[in-house]
Amino acid sequence: MDQSLADIDTLIREEKRLSAVESCEDAWADGLAAGIEPDIMAEAAIATALTELLQSSGESTALSMIEKMRERLLAGEFARDLSFH
Repeated sequence: MDQSLADIDTLIREEKRLSAVESCEDAWADGLAAGIEPDIMAEAAIATALTELLQSSGESTALSMIEKMRERLLAGEFARDLSFH
């Protein structure tokens, strides 16, 4: 089965995304183990990500990312079963 370059690029991008998620999850676990509160880690992670994105891709890309993440948050994409609260 022949895959188009677009299909291959999509697969590569997804592999990179999964690797990034794994790295972030590892760093999060390390922070928790060090006693750092989740809200502190979240603020630091978001600020670091936005700083890097702003430097590499510019303000419009960073603002677009913020809006996309806001929409995903409002849609409940990041919600886990919170019944234990």
